[in-house]
Amino acid sequence: MVVVTGQSKASATPDDAMSSSDAEDDFQEPATPTATQAGQALPLLPQQFPEVVPLNVGGMFFTTRLSTLRRYEDTMLAAMFSGRHYIPTDAEGRYFIDRDGTYFGDILNFLRSGDLPPRERVRSVYKEAQYYSIGPLLDNLEDIQPLKGEKVRQAFLGLMPYYKEHLERIIEIAKLRAMQRKARFAKLKVCVFKEEMPITPYECPHFNSLRFERSESEPKLFEHHCEVDVSFGPWEAVADVYDLLHCIVTDLSARGITVDHQCIGVCDKHLINHYYCKRPIYEFKITWW
Repeated sequence: MVVVTGQSKASATPDDAMSSSDAEDDFQEPATPTATQAGQALPLLPQQFPEVVPLNVGGMFFTTRLSTLRRYEDTMLAAMFSGRHYIPTDAEGRYFIDRDGTYFGDILNFLRSGDLPPRERVRSVYKEAQYYSIGPLLDNLEDIQPLKGEKVRQAFLGLMPYYKEHLERIIEIAKLRAMQRKARFAKLKVCVFKEEMPITPYECPHFNSLRFERSESEPKLFEHHCEVDVSFGPWEAVADVYDLLHCIVTDLSARGITVDHQCIGVCDKHLINHYYCKRPIYEFKITWW
């Protein structure tokens, strides 16, 4: 019988010694997960769905066919219920989508039969269609009011230099003035000018500057900026000043801002010889509460 007894480190021979790195390699944890770890992992893909799918969309319940959710291949819903992704379920076994479900019924109605929402819901359903990437629904909604009219309006606003920046400036100026004066509202002056071809000697602007022929010894370029807070213009389109004013008020109101405006006159700055500016100036009143 051979008896093997333990030896101290001092009695170990150099050949039998083991380096610390070798010892660490021998005692490394296995890479394969244990049975307990495997039991806690997500279900193996692909996930199987029933033919009739119960849904919980942000706390609102819906039921539809699996084929309805998969009607258009390039949509988020088709991808979610393709089996390639894991969809969690609630306590009742409904497949859960973490999204407000207020307009999800309109989404399903289009997927089922191509029905479109009533006009007052079009904008909200459009946002949901964008989220779910339903291209055919987006195309249909863009061809009806109010989105069709919005496309025309945006085409006009696309001619306006710095339109969005000027809107932000109106809001910022009105906020600062109201805060400085501890007032409920603030007023500011806005110039809106279209700059058509002159019809009288008093109307001769060209884009952002007014250019006049002077004597050869004087500069030919005379630039003028009205003494206002914000200026909109010029543009080349059939739409006139009142159309742009409507756009400004509409876009401010869409952001929850109460705005009133009225024309308070024209810029009467003398430019040169018998030329005056004559651009219309409007007073905008922004009410904050």
